[in-house]
Amino acid sequence: MAYAIKEIFYSLQGEGARTGRPAVFCRFAGCNLWSGREADRPAAVCGFCDTDFVGADAGRFSSADDLATAVAGHWPAVAGGRPYVVCTGGEPLLQLDGPLCDAFHRVGFEVGVETNGTRPRPPGIDWLCVSPKAGAPLELTAGDELKLVFPQAGAAPEAFAGLSFRHFFLQPMDGPEQLANRRAAISYCLANPQWHLGLQMHKVVGLR
Repeated sequence: MAYAIKEIFYSLQGEGARTGRPAVFCRFAGCNLWSGREADRPAAVCGFCDTDFVGADAGRFSSADDLATAVAGHWPAVAGGRPYVVCTGGEPLLQLDGPLCDAFHRVGFEVGVETNGTRPRPPGIDWLCVSPKAGAPLELTAGDELKLVFPQAGAAPEAFAGLSFRHFFLQPMDGPEQLANRRAAISYCLANPQWHLGLQMHKVVGLR
């Protein structure tokens, strides 16, 4: 299988239970909930996405080992800390498969995934973050963390509270109503302590 990659870069995890952890981010091109073209946004299942995942700007990799080697090349050549790759998108599970997870493991990486949860989970994932989207079928109902962008009409937190995740985060929706959304998320978390407030710290501190 060939892998189409939008970008590969080294930074700190900016949100969720692993906020602040150094990681190589491997952004896969393509998504099943939006084409990525602004002209198609009004008809998209996920109309609030703020990520550019269109095009294989970082290349098309003909083998899992080639992609794993490229990712490993972004990790600092110093001792300390287990190498960690975050597979994101777009929708990474359109492309990420067992052989690629195995290849990441062979070069010493722990494998994290950020997914909309509409695709099956391949073997070999070490940390699974699912971010459900209103109007999209949820295939993955268990994992390490559930990150719900809030508020979403048709995706109330109550619909996900009984799922088998270790961590539950409400992430205020970005945009013109961000302040009101943040206040609403704070109020919901205070009233429902299963949920934790999830902020996009990479945006706050100016990280990629």
